[in-house]
Amino acid sequence: MASSTSWKRDFASGLIVLLPLLVTIYVIFYLYSILASAAVIPAIDAELLSALGLPSSAGFETFARVFTTLIIFILIVFSIGYLMRTAFGDLVERAIDDVMNHVPGLRVVYNASKMAVETAVSGTEDLQAPVKLEVWDGMRMTAFKTGQTTDDGRDVLFLPTAPNITTGYVVEVEPHRYEEVDERVEEALTRILSAGFGDTDRSTATPIPVADEEELADD
Repeated sequence: MASSTSWKRDFASGLIVLLPLLVTIYVIFYLYSILASAAVIPAIDAELLSALGLPSSAGFETFARVFTTLIIFILIVFSIGYLMRTAFGDLVERAIDDVMNHVPGLRVVYNASKMAVETAVSGTEDLQAPVKLEVWDGMRMTAFKTGQTTDDGRDVLFLPTAPNITTGYVVEVEPHRYEEVDERVEEALTRILSAGFGDTDRSTATPIPVADEEELADD
């Protein structure tokens, strides 16, 4: 019995380590294949690489195109970011938002992707404290303060779905209807993103008595 528990634990521990790595590697190769198949910079070919004294193989030619595309993309991002810090950039952003919000269908995709990028880039420091909201008798859900209030004094909360936190509900709740909790934003997000299975505080986890299991197996 102890032996069965031991190999199950070892398999689960290995899977927890390897699966995220495999998914990450797959995403990187997928993005690399997209950039490699797109003829963004057709001027980079074997002849140009030979003239620069670089290897002219097909693999290196593909790598050079992908690398150059990434460099150009990063430069464009920094340029636009610098522009957004100016008054003219703010006007341009408002104009783009206004145009996209008048396009049926696409405005939903545009606003959702913009919110997702802002959340990912800004991190968790812009999120307000998590709270517990009792939506039905005896059942609580995790919500986040938005820092906004309605005209009648209700607090505006964001109630995310799990595990996709980019969707959810914006609810207006009276202050006495939700409960303040002593919990960090990172802990609440970990629980939601992992669909409740995440370990938010590994320091309080109970250690597995490996030696005891081995002794039981020997017996």
